[in-house]
Amino acid sequence: MKKKSLYLIILSLMTVFGLFVPVETVSAADTALEDIQKKGTLVIGTSADFPPYEFHAAVDGKDTIVGMDISIAQKIAADLGVELKVDDIGFDSLLPALESEKIDMVISGMSPTNERKKSVDFSDVYYTGGQNIVVRETDKDVHTSTSDLKGMKVGVQTASLQETIAQEQMLDSELLSLSKMTDLILALKTNKIEAILMEKPSAEAYIENDSQLVTFDGEFILEEGEQGSAIAFKKDTQSLVAAVNTSLTAIDEQKLIASYLEEAGSHLQAASQGTDEESDSSNSIFNYWRYFLNGTGYTILISVVSVFFGSILGVILSFMRTSKNKIIKFLATAYVEFVRGTPMMIQVMFIYFAVGYLINIPALASGIIAVSLNSAAYICEIIRSGLNSVPKGQAEAARSLGMSQKISMRQIIFPQALKNIWPALGNEFITVIKESSIVSIIGVSDLIFQTKVVTSISYRGIAPLVITMIIYFILTFSLTKLLNHYEGKMNHD
Repeated sequence: MKKKSLYLIILSLMTVFGLFVPVETVSAADTALEDIQKKGTLVIGTSADFPPYEFHAAVDGKDTIVGMDISIAQKIAADLGVELKVDDIGFDSLLPALESEKIDMVISGMSPTNERKKSVDFSDVYYTGGQNIVVRETDKDVHTSTSDLKGMKVGVQTASLQETIAQEQMLDSELLSLSKMTDLILALKTNKIEAILMEKPSAEAYIENDSQLVTFDGEFILEEGEQGSAIAFKKDTQSLVAAVNTSLTAIDEQKLIASYLEEAGSHLQAASQGTDEESDSSNSIFNYWRYFLNGTGYTILISVVSVFFGSILGVILSFMRTSKNKIIKFLATAYVEFVRGTPMMIQVMFIYFAVGYLINIPALASGIIAVSLNSAAYICEIIRSGLNSVPKGQAEAARSLGMSQKISMRQIIFPQALKNIWPALGNEFITVIKESSIVSIIGVSDLIFQTKVVTSISYRGIAPLVITMIIYFILTFSLTKLLNHYEGKMNHD
C-alpha cells in the first residue's frame, strides 16, 4: 500500500512539473500583420496612469484613455485599416500580456532596453524625454539633486526603466516600487516617500496640475537604449513591426508628436480646471459617482458568481476528500493544499496569462475563474469540517432506519453540518468580496480599478480611498446582517 501511494505521489509530481517543461516548437510563418487586419482590431496594452503618454480623462462625460501614446496608436490603427482597442493593464503585467497574446503590442512610454530586447521586439524610438525627480513643493529647497536623497526613500514604478536606473545610480537611497504612478504620487503627498523618479514629460504633466509638487532634472547617466520610448511586440512579428515603423516615420515627417502632446495637455488642463472649480464643494468627489457605481457593480458580479461556482466545487471537493477511494481523495487533497499554499494574485495571473496562452480567456472571466477556484478550496475544508462534526451515530441511526447513504447525507447529516458551518461559510463569502479586488491587476474594472481611475482623473488621493472603504463596508456589513438573519432562523429550528 505504501509503494502504491509513493508511486501515485511521484506520478502526480511528474504530471505537474511536465506542464512547465519547455517544448521545442518550429517557428511558424510571420502572419502577425495579416492576423490583425483579418480580425479588424488592433489591441494595445498600456498602463493609463502616465500623463501625457496615457491617462484617464473625462471626455464628453465618459471615461476615456487619452494621451500621446493613444494618439500614436490611433494613427497606426488607421494606417492598418483596423479599429483600435485599448487594454489598461498594470505596467509590470504588460509584457506577460504581450507574450500570452492578450494584446498585439505595448505602447506605454516603454524604453527599449537591452534586457527587454531579449524577450520582445521593439519599434523605432518615437519620442525621447529625460529622467526627472519629483518632490513635494515644501521640500524644493531641501532636495535639489539626487545626492540630497541619500538615505531617503524614493518611489519608482515597478518593472520600469526608472526602477533600473535607481537601482544602479541611487545605491544610497531606499526604493519603494509600486505598479501605479498614482499610488506613488499618493505616497509622496502623504510623506511615505521623499521623491519619485519618473519620465520628464510625465513629471512635468503632474506638477502642472498639482501645485504641491515640483520637479528637477535627475542628471542620470543613460546608456544607449535607455533613452526614448518605443513600441514593444512579441518576438518574430517583423511584419507588424515594419508596418508600425512606417506609421512612426510618417508621424515624424508630419511632426505630429507636438500636436499629440498639445491635445494631451488640453485634457490635463480640463481636468485641472474641473478640479479647481469643484474644490469649493464639500462633496465634489461625488461627481465621480459613476466610476464608483460601475466598479461596485463589477465587484458584486465577481463575488456572487465566484461564490456560486466556488460553493458547488467546494461541495464536490469535500465529498471527494471524505471518499474511501484513495485516488479521488488524493486529488482533492492535492488541489486544496496547492490552492491554499499559493497567493491568489499568482493564481489570477496564471489563469489570465499562462492558461490564456492556450485559450483566450477575457480578463473578467479569468478573474471569476481564479476567485472561484480559490474560494472552492476554502469552502471544501469548511464543509468537510462540518461533516466531520456530526456524530457518527447520526449516520448509523439513519442506516438502521433503512435510509441509503445519499438520503441520509441529504436529509440527516448535511442539514446538521450546515448549521455548524454557517458562520464560517459567511466569513468566506465576506472574504470573497474583499479579495476579489485582486482582479484589478489584470485590468478588470472592479471597485479598486475604478478607484485608481478616479484618483488619476481627479488628482485626489485620499477622498477616493475613503469612498471605496465606505462602499466595501456597506457591502460586507449588509451581507453580514443577511447571514446573521438566516443563522438566527437555524438556531430556532
